[in-house]
Amino acid sequence: MQLRMEQLVNFGILVVIIGFMIIFMGIFLGAKDSTSKSKVAIGGFIGPIPFGFGNDKTMVWFVTTLTVVMILIWLFFYMSKIYH
Repeated sequence: MQLRMEQLVNFGILVVIIGFMIIFMGIFLGAKDSTSKSKVAIGGFIGPIPFGFGNDKTMVWFVTTLTVVMILIWLFFYMSKIYH
């Protein structure tokens, strides 16, 4: 049986909604233990400049380094596509 595009879209939306429900259930059920020591860091780019911020210095360095590595990998593949 071949799925039509509308069925695939509906299935994708259903999977996303179920995912959000699981996340919210985890948030509300895990709120009892409010003394957790979570470490968070976020990184990205503004133009060619990588940045990172978070609540743990080691995590920020890791995310910033990972961001630089990702841009180098992207540049490698981009340049190899241009010259081939």
